[in-house]
Amino acid sequence: MAGVGGYNGWRWIFIIEGLGTIVLAVFTKFLIPDWPEAASFLTLDERALVTRRVQDDTAGSAMDTLDKKSMRRIFLDWKIWIGAIIYLGCANNGYGTSFFTPTILQQLGWTSIKAQVYSIPIYAVSAMAAVATAFLSDRLRHRYLFCMIGICVNSAGYIILLAQNGLPVVVRYIAVYLITIGGYISQPLTLVWLNNNLGGHYKKGIGAALQIGLGNLGGVVASNIYIPSQAPTFPVGFGTSLALEWLTAIGCTVFLIGLILENRKRRRGERDDRYNLSKAEQDNLGDDHPTFRFVY
Repeated sequence: MAGVGGYNGWRWIFIIEGLGTIVLAVFTKFLIPDWPEAASFLTLDERALVTRRVQDDTAGSAMDTLDKKSMRRIFLDWKIWIGAIIYLGCANNGYGTSFFTPTILQQLGWTSIKAQVYSIPIYAVSAMAAVATAFLSDRLRHRYLFCMIGICVNSAGYIILLAQNGLPVVVRYIAVYLITIGGYISQPLTLVWLNNNLGGHYKKGIGAALQIGLGNLGGVVASNIYIPSQAPTFPVGFGTSLALEWLTAIGCTVFLIGLILENRKRRRGERDDRYNLSKAEQDNLGDDHPTFRFVY
């Protein structure tokens, strides 16, 4: 489609993808139900089952009213801001791979188009790793160690590329696999881990928006650290990305320690003073309710 309408072929890729997204968005507005009770594709028994599961999952952690007190609880919650820092490193990695992967593949002697095609297996394998990790993480009901595994795999790839002088191009290609696989393992988990530890749909919604919105500033970083004149070694790009990955690791560790300490306080009854609040406020505490327990 290069030249059609006076646009280059790469512009048409974005136009077609964007139009497809817009059209689907219109239909999903009417197809996706807001609540289980409105899911017409479920039987009455299935709706009752899903509703009961949602109620069990949110028991003691509701936040169904958005007022000044609940807004203060949301925006003063340290977990959300740590979650944004954690996600920033992951987002930088996600955006950064799109900058340097084609360059490394071109070093294998492939043209730009062929290099783009040969990047497909990288993302396919990474997607499978993400699904497998998600299954294991849910099965074991644990997030932290899986996040750290992804960061370590990712870091190994960056270390290889930082020391790439004299290394065969195939080794650099393997490093791209490690970076992408590691990112696909840790990035989704950092999102769901924060959401697991937020109570009430208002807090979950606002918390997720803040984490993704602020964390996506990692994309701004990624677009400025891969300096064309430094290709193909990109010392600034790879070094900064490695540092941000370990900022994510530190953030995950701080998050874990904070959750452990808070759970201990609740077991000792140090948050029981919240039972003195009015019934209405107790029912709108979200994860600040003394009965809520954080997951690791």
